Amino acid sequence: MIRGVRGAITVKENSETEIIAATEKLLKIMIDENWVEPDAVASVFISVTEDITAAFPAKALRLFAGWDYVPVMCMREIPVPGSLEKCIRVMMHVNSASAQDEIRHIYLEEAVRLRPDLKAGKR
Repeated sequence: MIRGVRGAITVKENSETEIIAATEKLLKIMIDENWVEPDAVASVFISVTEDITAAFPAKALRLFAGWDYVPVMCMREIPVPGSLEKCIRVMMHVNSASAQDEIRHIYLEEAVRLRPDLKAGKR
């Protein structure tokens, strides 16, 4: 069964260093919390808000051993007025035996506002 593993994080500034570091932090937690192996991943979509332009966050995934051949795509979020700024969102499509309610979606920094119902310890 393919499951979607979601996550999001915000950055304080539009710099390559911060974008890559924040994305790496988010991906590491998503991978660790859901026991994801690269061979089980069909694809990864990464979206950013309009104010993130200094780097492709997908570069962070290439820092992980074994993730060289996982298809990754970056795209821009819809610029809805009043929406969260400087936000990086990830959707990882993973082959998993886990039930939907067993998947751990990860929201960090200001992105916790996107899904307050999924705070740590809540499912």
